[in-house]
Amino acid sequence: QVQLVESGGGLVQTGGALRLSCVASGGSFSSLSMGWFRQAPGKDRECVAVIIWGRGSTAYADSVKGRFTISGDNAKKTVYLQMNSLKPEDTAVYYCAARPFAGAYVWNSNDVSYWGQGTQVTVSS
Repeated sequence: QVQLVESGGGLVQTGGALRLSCVASGGSFSSLSMGWFRQAPGKDRECVAVIIWGRGSTAYADSVKGRFTISGDNAKKTVYLQMNSLKPEDTAVYYCAARPFAGAYVWNSNDVSYWGQGTQVTVSS
């Protein structure tokens, strides 16, 4: 069983930056693909970024392209989401996600195998 623990959320002003971290433990980490989702109040959970270990392939939602960067440290079993030029509409709970042997495309939340507990990101205007 894989456990995911996020950190790094908080309150930031419009135009600011935050970096989220997700540490994975348990299971066969080398087979996992990792992603970040977010869910704003009253909205569906949406995938914002995905990374495939080993190949370094990434994918992003159109709403965050050019502003967010997903990266990972295999040795530390940690995936990061660097968020720059934040906007009020980026306000949401951000969740780390993992799937075994998934591809580099924007995932559907129904396809996720493992979830973190979530971390709140609030962008003030």
